[in-house]
Amino acid sequence: MSWLLEWKRSSGRGKNQECRQLLERLQHDGWLQLPAVRNLGPRGPRRIARTTQSEPQPEITGVAGELDPLILSRIEPHHVGDSRLWNELIDRYHYLGYRVPVGAQLRYFVRSQRLGEPILACLQWSSPAWKMAPRDRWIGWNPQQRVRNLQYIVNNSRFLILPWVQVAGLASQILARCARQLPQDWEPLYGYRPLLLETLVDARRFSGTCYRAANWILLGQTQGRGRMDRRHRLHDASPKWVYVYPLCRGVQIRLR
Repeated sequence: MSWLLEWKRSSGRGKNQECRQLLERLQHDGWLQLPAVRNLGPRGPRRIARTTQSEPQPEITGVAGELDPLILSRIEPHHVGDSRLWNELIDRYHYLGYRVPVGAQLRYFVRSQRLGEPILACLQWSSPAWKMAPRDRWIGWNPQQRVRNLQYIVNNSRFLILPWVQVAGLASQILARCARQLPQDWEPLYGYRPLLLETLVDARRFSGTCYRAANWILLGQTQGRGRMDRRHRLHDASPKWVYVYPLCRGVQIRLR
């Protein structure tokens, strides 16, 4: 379907997942009836097997400067072992667990060149929220501009510093390193360079200190709906702080 509609990413690849979501939404709203889903295996959330690889490791302490330089290693799709370990660590130690990302995404392991192999943190960057009132007011775009330029925003959808890593200032240093590296990693994959980073911080659990320390801008709170809730039907009763980080000058003008 994505090829019939010429619905493609800037890289030329079809937006297959987005097309599937559109078809499911049209069926939900009564516009069409899709064929029955073929039984290709168990339905529901993917189960992540836990192995000894994700068990707690010796404690790492200190301050961030002692671990310089940091290394962000991309999780490549063909590196099955790295991908499984990233999924396992996120599922085991991140409060949201592992979920299959929809749309564009890029994952990293964070290590220290001084320490070598030990993994310090895991990150995931993915497609942005469809609508967020604080962000959209800050940009000042209209619906047509948002549809056209939303792809230039990338969402920090997972950020996990492993629980045995107790290093002061590490989180903000990782975010600063990501802001420099992510655009150059994203562009070859998807054919465009991001202009703005965003994230949602659960206001009940976290204060967003590391984002503020990394010079992210706090825009306000969401209304407690899911980040892909286009129909105002999902209510998780958990407002989120909205933070953004511009990757260029005049980002609001460029996004409009």
